[in-house]
Amino acid sequence: MVEGHGINYIGLYTLIRREIERTFRVVIQTLITPWITALLYIFVFGSVVGSRISLIGGVPYIQFVLPGILVMNVILSSFSGSSSAMYMKRFMKDIEEILVAPLSYIEMILGLIIGTVIRSLIVALGIFVLAVFFGGASITHIPLFIFYILAISVVFSLLGIIVGLWAKGFESFSIISAFVITPLSFLGGVFYSVDMLPANLRFIVVYNPFFYFTDGVRFSMIGLRDGNAGVGYAMIFGSILVLGTIVWYLFKIGWHIRS
Repeated sequence: MVEGHGINYIGLYTLIRREIERTFRVVIQTLITPWITALLYIFVFGSVVGSRISLIGGVPYIQFVLPGILVMNVILSSFSGSSSAMYMKRFMKDIEEILVAPLSYIEMILGLIIGTVIRSLIVALGIFVLAVFFGGASITHIPLFIFYILAISVVFSLLGIIVGLWAKGFESFSIISAFVITPLSFLGGVFYSVDMLPANLRFIVVYNPFFYFTDGVRFSMIGLRDGNAGVGYAMIFGSILVLGTIVWYLFKIGWHIRS
């Protein structure tokens, strides 16, 4: 790490550009696939199932479910983007070039995160455009919407970096996605309101951090909120602080980075 210097804008820009170029080199995997998946969710749950469900909170079901679909895809895009990038840098030894560059650990981490966040924003924008054609796209609080999408992307980019450092192979990513991210996403109120659950089962949702991510985006889009806003903000800022500190420390000690 280089101490006592200002921000290395050229180096930071180079890292970000490399991540963006990597996204567009495999555009079918990074952008087209999540768009198609979201389109299927919107069609099935919004148009087919939604036509048989009464209004939830006074809004059509497609508008209620869209924020959850959006959050799921932003989470998966952010996590897979940073985790695969970190793992490939280790596998291809590219990380060694970054370590000898005049960059601080913070700049290295920011380069990875910003590149991944841009990818997630493109995914989110594409899904929103698709939802317009199904009548499910609306934003009530634009600044809050931008905040939540950016914050969620940062949280799962940081988590992805940690998993990318830990992973011994690509199957490690599948394990985390299949047994942690996907179940918690589905149990986070993506397709239903907390009020639809029996009272003795609501703890499954209200103690799930993913619920507050979805709830925040839903509020910003349609003005409905099931959870406590303060708890949601605490979850987001707490996650960023804890995960960011862990990532910085792992870079500092060179965990699975230096041979």
